[in-house]
Amino acid sequence: MKDITKEKIDKYLAVTTKAISLVKIAPEKKIQWKPSAEDFLDMASRYLADAKHYYEKGDYVTAFAAVNYAHGWLDAGARIGLFDVDNSGNLFTVD
Repeated sequence: MKDITKEKIDKYLAVTTKAISLVKIAPEKKIQWKPSAEDFLDMASRYLADAKHYYEKGDYVTAFAAVNYAHGWLDAGARIGLFDVDNSGNLFTVD
């Protein structure tokens, strides 16, 4: 699939709208820093691999969604301080 269809956008909007409506701020707790950072990095790597897979299949819409999800994991990890990204504001929303 090489075209962004209304149905595809509707699907992604619906999923994210539902997810954001279910979010509750969790109470503060101590985390195991390194395993958490490794988990975020693993999720980003898996979504990047998915993006490449879909790209090679010619499903550019799903590839685009997956690569953005991968970057979202990286961005979130950088934003909360799990990753040291040297204030790379052109790549992460850390500035």
